[in-house]
Amino acid sequence: MRFQRLDLNLLVALDVLLEEKSVSLAADRLCLSQSATSSALGRLREYFKDELLLLKGRQMILTPRAEELIDPVRAVLEQIRTTVAVAPEFEPESCDRQIRIMASDYSTEVLLTEVIARLAVTAPLMRFEIQGMASAPVESLERGLIDLLLTVDFALSADHPSEILFQDDYLVVGDATNPALATELTREAYFELSHVTTRFGRSRIPAFDDWFLRRQKQARRIEVVAPTFLSLPGLLIGTHRVATMHRKLAERVLERFPLAAQEVPFDIPPIREGIQWHLTSRNDFAIQWMIGQLRTVALELFGKGPGESQDHGRIGVEFQADTFNRRG
Repeated sequence: MRFQRLDLNLLVALDVLLEEKSVSLAADRLCLSQSATSSALGRLREYFKDELLLLKGRQMILTPRAEELIDPVRAVLEQIRTTVAVAPEFEPESCDRQIRIMASDYSTEVLLTEVIARLAVTAPLMRFEIQGMASAPVESLERGLIDLLLTVDFALSADHPSEILFQDDYLVVGDATNPALATELTREAYFELSHVTTRFGRSRIPAFDDWFLRRQKQARRIEVVAPTFLSLPGLLIGTHRVATMHRKLAERVLERFPLAAQEVPFDIPPIREGIQWHLTSRNDFAIQWMIGQLRTVALELFGKGPGESQDHGRIGVEFQADTFNRRG
């Protein structure tokens, strides 16, 4: 099919070429030969009157015109997929579809592992790609790089649909032989201990508990900074250090590692995890079915949490603004 002299099939090839910046990698994804992919690139160059991809050293780079095309091409293909290509009926047992989800290792461990295990039975042909949290997750959703975003409520965008799936609070976790965890912790004892915390990416974005305590001007002795939530247990074993860990994650690691836990000896707001999807996915039956599966399992595992309090909403906005500024 052609539109204003452009073979619309070439848009799919263009989208992949712009993302991969490689003819060979694009050919693999498109299930085409390299010669056929090179031919498609030649026709695209002729239509747009631009080289689009240029060889620089041993790598290919995008021209300025190609950079301009990334988002419009992705948006057009997404619109076609959600309004034309999606079948009016959805049968999970026969659906051969990849769902791309961006989530932290915490959310993956406490929710996605259970959901995906169940879907291996109810939707055996479905495939999943879980991506780690990026510095601009909503942008990844808008560019079509992911289908679903699973993240804390104050990182969700008001421009796309979303819903809260679950709420979680915190425990203080440490080695099973740590004498500080043999009895109930006091506030004073907590701040006298050595701590392990988590910060993410090049900007060293803090985990919520770390940010909250610094915001309250409560100084902790941070001896180890970890890159992920799931790396915390191994950094506690055999030491007198502790970590302030999400309760559901703590309950899981307590079953696997020689660790002990106590309640946090002061008030700290819970976190609320939500799921977000692109506005154009409202008629995508596979995506909507997946959201329903996440909702069902979250309700079973976490129960229905209370509504958002005014204070929690304010704290969330402060945290979002602070971490955004930290990214520069």
